[in-house]
Amino acid sequence: MMELMTAPETTPSATTTRLARTVAITSGKGGVGKTFFSANLAAALTRQGLKVLVLDADLGLANLDVVLNLYPKITLHDVFTGKAELEEAILPAPGGFHVLLAGSGLVEYSRLTPEVRDQLMRIFEAVKPRFDVVLIDTGAGISDVVLYAVSMAHEVIVVATPEPTSMTDAYATIKVLSAQQNREQLHLVVNQVTRSGDGRAICNQLQQVVERFVQGPNGTSPKLSFLGDIPLDSSVREAVQKRQLLLELHPGSAAAQGVVQVATRLQARG
Repeated sequence: MMELMTAPETTPSATTTRLARTVAITSGKGGVGKTFFSANLAAALTRQGLKVLVLDADLGLANLDVVLNLYPKITLHDVFTGKAELEEAILPAPGGFHVLLAGSGLVEYSRLTPEVRDQLMRIFEAVKPRFDVVLIDTGAGISDVVLYAVSMAHEVIVVATPEPTSMTDAYATIKVLSAQQNREQLHLVVNQVTRSGDGRAICNQLQQVVERFVQGPNGTSPKLSFLGDIPLDSSVREAVQKRQLLLELHPGSAAAQGVVQVATRLQARG
């Protein structure tokens, strides 16, 4: 199993095909706004002139379609089973980006079987030449399916909130990714902060704990790259209830501007 969780090699391909920048967006626990953030980050990156795909890798418990108010007739399940071609499952989404949606309530995708692993990788490799950025919206936690989805990406964004349980689970996620995938650097986004600057302070605290207790296979502790914090904002609840992108419903809101700043920093560190 360990070799399945190794981060992808970065050796250039013999071909000259330009592949997408691949970023997994994950969290230690559910309820931190990860999928909502993924969708709005995709919209922010699209506004910067990039061609973006969000791959819904929360197999079995997918809700990206709910966030975007989409009712897909074709999902990854249909591609996996050969009922549809990949091109039919890549759908336009509000905000100008594209999505590959997973089916919801599919128990057969709740664990990492060889078939699930091979199908995910086949689809992932097929879409990389077609986009500038591929965001992988993973499930929460550290299950085999989540870890494999993360392993496909070269970069990882961990989303957390200031809540103690969220920070504890974020630490656990970082520890596992360091041990199993030899991740030397991870991005951190802190959602639902109540005061400006809280996110960076939380990142610094988490970094101190990681440096004290986490040591990767190479003998060093992973470094956390702070991408930004997103304020606690009533506009977010309204956007969720209306199943709209925050960047379209309330583009001037504090939370929307927080997402835009994260997108800008992500681009600058690419």
